[in-house]
Amino acid sequence: MSKKAVQSFFGTNAAAYATSKVHAKGASLQRLVELVRPEPQWSALDIATAAGHTAFIFAPHVAHVTATDLTPEMLAVASDLAKEKDIQNVSFEEADAEALPYDDNSFDLVTCRIAPHHFPHIDRFVSESFRVLRPGGVFALVDNVSPDDTKAAIDYNHFEKERDNSHVRCLTIAEWQQIITARGFTVQSVETADKEMEFASWVDRFEISDSTKSQLRELLLNSSGPLADFLRPASDEHGLRFYLTEALIVAKK
Repeated sequence: MSKKAVQSFFGTNAAAYATSKVHAKGASLQRLVELVRPEPQWSALDIATAAGHTAFIFAPHVAHVTATDLTPEMLAVASDLAKEKDIQNVSFEEADAEALPYDDNSFDLVTCRIAPHHFPHIDRFVSESFRVLRPGGVFALVDNVSPDDTKAAIDYNHFEKERDNSHVRCLTIAEWQQIITARGFTVQSVETADKEMEFASWVDRFEISDSTKSQLRELLLNSSGPLADFLRPASDEHGLRFYLTEALIVAKK
């Protein structure tokens, strides 16, 4: 999917990110603040901000947050939320995660949460994050990760892409660490967190056909081996659910 197509896709679905429990209230939000330990004089950059939830959680702890996204409609949603929350030290700018329009050594903190699996060139994103950070600056990442088993990772990414055509690939934790250190960072901490997903709300977040929803349900229920161990599907009176795994990685320039 081209970047223009991604803009169109997320523009259509922007409003859903304002209310998505996974994005707005995920446990990784507060934990990321705890791991980063931001300082009040810092200037922060939040990449692929979507509805702005990561920018907003850091805003009380830093001097200013520049929240960026490739999709103007996302920035409009985030800006409206900031006004509702009376958050005044966050600004919103359109920017490509792989070609940031900022000078070298501009920020003390770069954050990016639940977005890089949409980026076609992860190495460029990490390189750009390194470039715009000041020496000693902090790079804080949260993203869904793949299982370590190669076949299960392929099947898991297929499962994600069937729902969301803008999905490129979730990396494994080992792949993330390799890319981050290769671009010059020193990894400070790596954690994982389980994320329980309600299948119904997960498939309804995007406009997909009923037949695709049925296929995804079958893929989930019929998973086996390492993939089933990773997704842990379960069904009860509350409906079908499964688990994803988030990695929280903090590194320093």
